[in-house]
Amino acid sequence: MSPAEQHGSSRGYSVPTGRPYALKELQAALGSLGDHMKELYDGAHPAEYEAVADALYTAFQTAAGLAPAKSYTGCSEHPNGALDPEAPDGWGRCLICNDRRRLGLRSQGVRGARAAAAPPAGEQRRLGYPVPDPPYTLAALRDHLRTVEDRRFHLGFSSPAEDFVRIADDLHRAFIVARELSRPRNASGCSEHPGAPIDPDAPPGEACMFCAGRKRRAQRSATTPEMLPRIRRGERRQLQRRFERPPG
Repeated sequence: MSPAEQHGSSRGYSVPTGRPYALKELQAALGSLGDHMKELYDGAHPAEYEAVADALYTAFQTAAGLAPAKSYTGCSEHPNGALDPEAPDGWGRCLICNDRRRLGLRSQGVRGARAAAAPPAGEQRRLGYPVPDPPYTLAALRDHLRTVEDRRFHLGFSSPAEDFVRIADDLHRAFIVARELSRPRNASGCSEHPGAPIDPDAPPGEACMFCAGRKRRAQRSATTPEMLPRIRRGERRQLQRRFERPPG
């Protein structure tokens, strides 16, 4: 391409409105992550991850605003349609398309359903953004942030929309990992109350105070109260005194 053609092509491109300010905000948000990450170590308290999760979510929202709008369902035909809460493995999340596939399953049999089924996704997507698979560790968080830093280095005012889509996806992955690490640890061994206080004197597997209290209440309610014998009309109940009457 000649210099004249390059000059003409550069004059034909215009930076989208608001991109310089949003990009500067994204760079500032990502730059502050390094200070938070320096304080983290293996076995750090969940509260120490809260600042990282908040900073990542702020950066993710900024990057998502720079990128084109995501599809809510992941379906190009119905991007903002209803979600299928019981989507089979290998199918998409669009309820309309899945209903069509189910009708094909009933009318054409298993062969038609297999032909309509989409290939399985590599990772779960929530609201169009990727959610990494566990385990969620500090090493995984650092790996995602390293990828974000590499993409951030190449971002500019004239970067294509795909670059902002990729960094928004990577920031969402890192945010999910940081958010899970900021949750209370399961010190009680209870899957229902992972952050519950523990009883140090309880036997193994029963350290959760919430479950122990529920068990004691159930035991008290299960015992049948002792009923006094029914007194017929005209009879007098003979009560046994706990203490002897003082002589008077």
